[in-house]
Amino acid sequence: MSTTASSDSHRASVPAPSAHDFLGIDALLNDDERLIRDTVRKFVRDRVLPNIAQWFEDHTFPQAMAKELGDLGLLGMHLQGYGCAGTSAVAYGLACLELEAGDSGFRSFVSVQGSLAMYAIWAHGSEEHKQTWLPRMAAGDAIGCFGLTEWDFGSDPGGMRTTARRDGSDYVLNGSKAWITNGGIADVAIVWARVDADNGASGTIRGFVVPKGTKGFSTRNIEKKLSLRASITSELILEDCRLPAEAMLPNVSGLRGPLSCLNEARYGIVWGALGAARACYESALQYAQTRVQFGKPIAGFQLTQEKLVNMMLEINKGLLTALHIGRLKDQGRAHTAHVSFGKLNNVRESLAICREARTILGASGITLEYPVIRHMNNLESVLTYEGTSEVHTLILGQAITGENAFS
Repeated sequence: MSTTASSDSHRASVPAPSAHDFLGIDALLNDDERLIRDTVRKFVRDRVLPNIAQWFEDHTFPQAMAKELGDLGLLGMHLQGYGCAGTSAVAYGLACLELEAGDSGFRSFVSVQGSLAMYAIWAHGSEEHKQTWLPRMAAGDAIGCFGLTEWDFGSDPGGMRTTARRDGSDYVLNGSKAWITNGGIADVAIVWARVDADNGASGTIRGFVVPKGTKGFSTRNIEKKLSLRASITSELILEDCRLPAEAMLPNVSGLRGPLSCLNEARYGIVWGALGAARACYESALQYAQTRVQFGKPIAGFQLTQEKLVNMMLEINKGLLTALHIGRLKDQGRAHTAHVSFGKLNNVRESLAICREARTILGASGITLEYPVIRHMNNLESVLTYEGTSEVHTLILGQAITGENAFS
């Protein structure tokens, strides 16, 4: 009897799990991480959510918000020095989570600015590059973009056709880049090109810092998108674009350069996609608790509960995955394959959650009165960029078998 009474007392003292943090993951964060998360969550609630449906419908990104993001210390926040906040990887991930709970366009802006353009300069640029660009980019006074993907070369960037030909003390770039976030509003582009060898043979891939206004460099925005509409996506066009030799990033050559930057951006997506999933889950949960059919809220029907439970399960598992990879990254023990694990799983499951949430909302789920269709459409792009599901599957396949299935 005493054993049973003790057990009952213990159970009574344990609070019921929260529908919004079922496994109590908040307790695994430290005070600084919670502060950053809550600060970004408030920014999204106050500055993004009231307007995001209209920005999405109007196919526009509010460029003035770059300065607000800089004032919050979110641009290049995981980098050290040069005006960057120098936060942990976990803190950066939490910021991405909250930004994407607002909209993938805002997380994409921060990812491209900090993990692609700024990281390329920070990790591979000269001291002059760093001093010239990083403080301004961290403050949101200058916007960057990252030119790697081409119309015919996405998953296989090594096949790029953009070239850089040496001409005296300069390099002359020719080619184009496609699907470039921030391209049309960027003050500086990091462009990757194949440097022709002296004998005319195909040379190695190098990065170049290309400021806006450089002769021969132009952009054209990609219109009629049904995904990431609150984000600027552009083509970069290089026509005899002449740059001084000092424009080349001096500290890296080959695909290792751009791929190192992509791994940073992919890490942010591991967290960010779950923000979109959480927004859709919470919207579906609230709707199910208030939508009455057949005389009771649809949350009381078994099939609806199954859908909501599956969403909750995958969000919590995804958050544990993201947090573990973030801790590994902060300890210097995260492998690129770990990031691929998180990107493949969390984006795939988040997209499935958004689609399932849409079924709970029924016809209401296709309107911008609710966030679900917007997040669902956005994640169709997130599923593809920074490495498709197929690419990450092969990265993981090589990690566990030792065999390269890419070629």
